Amino acid sequence: MKVLIAGAGKLGMKLAQALLAEDCDVTVLDSDENVIDYVNNTLDVLTVNENALNFEVLKELDIETYDLLLATTTSDEANVLVSTIAKKLGVNEVIARVRNPEYHSQLQLIKEELGIDHVINPDYATAEAIEKYLLKRYLLMSDEFAGGRVKLVDFNIGQDPEFVGKKIMELTGFKNMLIAAISRNGKSIVPNGSTVLREKDVIMLVGESSQIDAFDARYSGINKHQQLRRVMIIGGGKLGLYLGLLLDEANVETTIVEINRARCEQLMERLPDSMIINADGTDFNVLEEEMLKTYDAFVCATGIDETNLLMALAVKQFGIYKSVAKTSRQNYKKILDRLEVDAAFNTSYTTAKEIIKLIRGSGSITVSLMNDGETEFSEIQLKRGAVAIGQKISELNLPEGMLITSIVRDGGVIIPGGGDTLRENDRIVVLTTYKKVNSLKEYFFPRARRWFR
Repeated sequence: MKVLIAGAGKLGMKLAQALLAEDCDVTVLDSDENVIDYVNNTLDVLTVNENALNFEVLKELDIETYDLLLATTTSDEANVLVSTIAKKLGVNEVIARVRNPEYHSQLQLIKEELGIDHVINPDYATAEAIEKYLLKRYLLMSDEFAGGRVKLVDFNIGQDPEFVGKKIMELTGFKNMLIAAISRNGKSIVPNGSTVLREKDVIMLVGESSQIDAFDARYSGINKHQQLRRVMIIGGGKLGLYLGLLLDEANVETTIVEINRARCEQLMERLPDSMIINADGTDFNVLEEEMLKTYDAFVCATGIDETNLLMALAVKQFGIYKSVAKTSRQNYKKILDRLEVDAAFNTSYTTAKEIIKLIRGSGSITVSLMNDGETEFSEIQLKRGAVAIGQKISELNLPEGMLITSIVRDGGVIIPGGGDTLRENDRIVVLTTYKKVNSLKEYFFPRARRWFR
């Protein structure tokens, strides 16, 4: 598959890395010479140092020979225009990043009238993920597969003697659940029964929903559970606005603290039922004056990752039930497991998983990227022609770094062993490390299939 990425920011770089893992032929286009130098030193891709709006460059690249164009520049208008022109010049599919809230309600019209196949809004997608986490009953970070029948939960074992120092095979009470991965010092490990757990390890547990819920209730402090009634958001940018709109629809009382007065006035127009405060949300005197202790959740969504992580960590002393940080950079992945922040959401990962799902096409249902950026859980429906159908798992000889964690069949959930045979239309959840992602196609997708639905 031949892909052109216009714009090599955080999202563009993450997508280039992910597409290389999918064995795609990637070209990166950016007008900043320093950015292009960084890409050349980091990734094995073809680079072009030009402005994406120079359409002669698209012609010179023979854009009609490309399967996909991803427009991820910093300008929404540029992304829409580049996508439209590239489509008219013959590229097969186009995906444009559009972030401006003013365009959000018009996305369908933009797609239909301008011929854009897919529009991705990173801030809105991240806001949806944060809202889902805030509204869920328990504290632990989790994801869902197969319409909620299979769940994934992240659990930091801390210094818990039930886990620390024990081999996985020695643990009890894990019926119909599987410790699929361990996050340790920012790296994911695919364990076996002899793997010994260490302090501060984060285990990634996959299993049937009721069993995961029971585990979640036991270890996330269900006795401290409180209904989400009030949320404070620091930062009234695009993410803060989108999250405020979603929480307002969910009838959650929301306060947004924003330092820019003009932005506060805009927020008041869009969020008439929310409280908008013009102040520095990183000033603890302000937070105390606004009675932070009376809030159930705190979300720090400024444009500075360090501020978001520090504030989300610091507010735990106020007794906040759930503290959330928005991040965008990858270089904090090694410390996230060691911080007592309840949840961190990376906008690039949230967007990348949606695009990866589109690229894999028919059969790919859900993609969940882990915080290390090098591990993912993929939900796949096995369709006729896939090599894995009719074979026992032990006979597949899956490569190291790939694990089938669960099978959903006839409405039931199976935590499989080597003797289980895969069937057509099974939904499987597969753990894959970054280096083995391309092997998914070899085992679980039909050989003769289209890239897109």
